[in-house]
Amino acid sequence: MRNRRSALAAIAGAASVSLALSACGKSDTGSSEKGGTVGIAMPTRASERWITDGNNVVKDLKDKGYKTRLVYGDDDPDRQVSQIRDLITRGVDALVVAAIDNKALDKVLQEAADADIPVISYDRLILGTQNVDYYASFDNEQVGRLQARYIIDRLGLEDGKGPFNIELFAGSKDDNNTKYFFDGAMELLQPYLDNKQLVVPSGQTALNQVTTLRWDGATARKRMQGILAKSYGIGKVDAVLSPYDGISIGVLAALKSDDYGSGSKPLPVITGQDAELASVKSIIAGQQAQTVYKDLRQLAEVASEMADDVLNDRTPNVNDNSTYDNGSKVVPAYLLQPTSVDKTNYKNVLVGGGYYTAADLK
Repeated sequence: MRNRRSALAAIAGAASVSLALSACGKSDTGSSEKGGTVGIAMPTRASERWITDGNNVVKDLKDKGYKTRLVYGDDDPDRQVSQIRDLITRGVDALVVAAIDNKALDKVLQEAADADIPVISYDRLILGTQNVDYYASFDNEQVGRLQARYIIDRLGLEDGKGPFNIELFAGSKDDNNTKYFFDGAMELLQPYLDNKQLVVPSGQTALNQVTTLRWDGATARKRMQGILAKSYGIGKVDAVLSPYDGISIGVLAALKSDDYGSGSKPLPVITGQDAELASVKSIIAGQQAQTVYKDLRQLAEVASEMADDVLNDRTPNVNDNSTYDNGSKVVPAYLLQPTSVDKTNYKNVLVGGGYYTAADLK
């Protein structure tokens, strides 16, 4: 399971010609290729979704006959670099990496390349290196568009209603997905900001003004509290663009501490992402309004298939060969589609789809 960098180059070239899964001049080598080890580097255990991701990838790879080594960087970029270096030293045959800091892995991934270890970038695109072979994620701009569309529909903006006060939140500045989520949302919201149907009383509208380091809910709560104190002496918040459920929980905490949720001060429309259990329960309770569901089982399956294909000199299935330029190369990607979830459809989507049981949501 070594010396496949040249094979990877050939595979990537073939992938740009065809999106179909195909053999790369070799048949499946069968059980003699199995039993290798795949290193899995996840960013944090502080978020429910990343624990789920790690467990799903481990299960899928084990089902394919691989051993796994799963590590969590606990939101420390230096720790993640050390963990990946350790995985390389231990002789893993492939790496699946969800980066904490998408610009911090260049040197360690060069070490992976020198050891002929292929790299699958998981959910978050790793930037600034040639040594990323494939990317598995969701359509990240569509995530933002779904959040914006929900706000537009709930406020009746297309019917000319307004003006409404909105505040904008974005993800961590060192996560490449942050820009895609924000750009997707602003593509739809910007016209309503321009015509004043939407107003941002804080004046914080640029991406660099609204990021939330490490997607941290406590950081979001503190920022929302500051906004309420400085910009809402009289008016009320009608909507909050939140990119992630953990941020949404922090925003909600700040709003509740300012008496939102009472009869005279209804909670604003608050979006989210990842359909984390606490936020789904919040939606059912009429607090958070919406989340974007991404089936992490499918994402793990795609990444595991990519690793298995690469390790057996097959061309992984991709459906995007142009969008994800990491500053050093365009990384072949497979993008899954997200789904907007609110109180009207959570049973059909989440329970009907087997993601949660009805008992989970009580």
